[in-house]
Amino acid sequence: MQTRISFAEWKGSLKEGSGTMSLGSHSYEGPFSFASRFENGQGTNPEELIGAAIAGCYSMFLSALLSNDGFVPTRITTSATVALGDGPAITSITLDTEGVVPKLSEKAFLEKAEEAKKNCPVSKALAGTEVKLVAKFLA
Repeated sequence: MQTRISFAEWKGSLKEGSGTMSLGSHSYEGPFSFASRFENGQGTNPEELIGAAIAGCYSMFLSALLSNDGFVPTRITTSATVALGDGPAITSITLDTEGVVPKLSEKAFLEKAEEAKKNCPVSKALAGTEVKLVAKFLA
């Protein structure tokens, strides 16, 4: 079983405080604050990192599904829009994906795209959140 670790440190009150988040792989470390999370301030936020996690997981999982059926994608590109509503609560995530997959039909691509949305490990971990999909087949 693989395990991964990330770190966060917060100093001060909610509105005036600040923090840093980093990945155990040391490939990312950056600041976050009330402004970067609930306004448009500099730095990242937990929701943005969740978006990156699901976009990366989804793209890899879709590639695996297609490759397992003999259709190796040239490119899968995915963005994730994470909506943070009142509460605060993550109210939805919209995956917007494009795929270039030679010799595959659009119908087959859209079916695999939906299967990947339901079954990638990060989607499963976020099962309590509505995950929407906008898929585009580019041939």
